[in-house]
Amino acid sequence: MKVLIPGALRSYTRQSQVEAVGSTLDDLFEDLGRRYPGLRFRVVNEQNRLRPNMRIFVNGIGVRELQHALQPDDFVALVLALSGG
Repeated sequence: MKVLIPGALRSYTRQSQVEAVGSTLDDLFEDLGRRYPGLRFRVVNEQNRLRPNMRIFVNGIGVRELQHALQPDDFVALVLALSGG
């Protein structure tokens, strides 16, 4: 499936969009972590939860559960939420 990579994480992929596989978001991030070492850790924390500043959209719908099922033709967008004051 196609995965949109935010600018802040492109140092890992060198591309704005990559291909990855997985039947769940967790599987998808495992695949991305194998292909692009360090990327998964920037998205998923040590407790195996999405980091608070990450937003994940599957076909335009916001998702927070790593066990969310995926289909091979899904489009997944990783978005970094802005913070600060």
